[in-house]
Amino acid sequence: MERIAHLARLQIDESDIPSYTENLSSILNLIDQMQQTDTSGVEPLANPLDAVLRLREDVVSEVNQRAALQSVSPAVEEGLFLVPKVIE
Repeated sequence: MERIAHLARLQIDESDIPSYTENLSSILNLIDQMQQTDTSGVEPLANPLDAVLRLREDVVSEVNQRAALQSVSPAVEEGLFLVPKVIE
């Protein structure tokens, strides 16, 4: 447990090591049980409730303000903001 705590950069008190060890062992045992379960006939789910997302209608909801917003920009070209190169 000390090695795992060191690798994970966790500081654990000596008195807490036995409980951490027991909890970690329980988690690993559960994972082992889950891996042994046969899921060959089970199809993957995107949603356990088979819910369908309601999508809103794709319509413009705001007025185009590009010209007004770009009027205060120091550099604009063909409707795009120009910014200085940062990475060389």
